[in-house]
Amino acid sequence: MSGLAEIHQLLTAAQAGLTDGRAHTERAKALLGDARRALVEAQAKADPWLPTQLDQADEGLDHLLTHLAAADDLVSGYQSRL
Repeated sequence: MSGLAEIHQLLTAAQAGLTDGRAHTERAKALLGDARRALVEAQAKADPWLPTQLDQADEGLDHLLTHLAAADDLVSGYQSRL
């Protein structure tokens, strides 16, 4: 296998990993939203208590999705230049 073909193969594998990571992160974000709704519904009051970690986790997942998208863009850019 030529060096260029090997690089293309590795970049394709990296993109697949990024796609999987993004899918898992989006699923985690959906589960976090489900947990938030369950807490609010269980308390059934106007001003429910939510753990601060819930917002922190949601924000962290947003940042992770942003980083995964940026990494995917970089890999796509490198691959298209080869």
